Amino acid sequence: MNFLAHLLLSGSPTDPNYADIVVGNFAAEAVRGRAGLLAYPEPVQRGIRLHRLIDSFTDAHPAVRRTTARLRAAGLGKWAGVVSDVGFDHLLARDFARYHPEEPLPQFAQRQYQLLHQRRHELPQRLQHMLHYMRQHDWLTGYAHPEGLHRALLGLSRRVPAAEVLATGAAAFLAELPAYEADFQEFWPELRAGAAESR
Repeated sequence: MNFLAHLLLSGSPTDPNYADIVVGNFAAEAVRGRAGLLAYPEPVQRGIRLHRLIDSFTDAHPAVRRTTARLRAAGLGKWAGVVSDVGFDHLLARDFARYHPEEPLPQFAQRQYQLLHQRRHELPQRLQHMLHYMRQHDWLTGYAHPEGLHRALLGLSRRVPAAEVLATGAAAFLAELPAYEADFQEFWPELRAGAAESR
């Protein structure tokens, strides 16, 4: 899953460790191995471990495997998982009121940006840089629109070596949207339950 899903799966603001879990879940994008994990205090480690659980659960789920197989067949090859992650964030953002009726997406997004900005010094350097652009261009809310999906994958195609094919990812995902919607609707409740059990 991509940024929006990870942040949403960090739990409730009523949890006393919520901010630490959010920071760890976000930081985990650039934290490698056990040594990277242990460099953080225990409450932040919980967020890093949650991030890793979300990723492993996602990769192993049959509905996600169907999605990535379909995207590989559409020409995305080894980048099919990346398109799946960002595409599922698009579906989550587009129907955010269905999946998180407690709070509108723009309000949720601004709350996340503020929390992460206040604790940006705890993030790996490259994520501090990325957070600046994420906040400035409101990526989380932008995911709700097809053009936001395209923009996210186009940006990755330019930043990641040998990932030019990602520029075609949004078109491939949107071309078979009903199939991906069905996969996501099967997968998301199970992921949400798994994340809640592990927090």
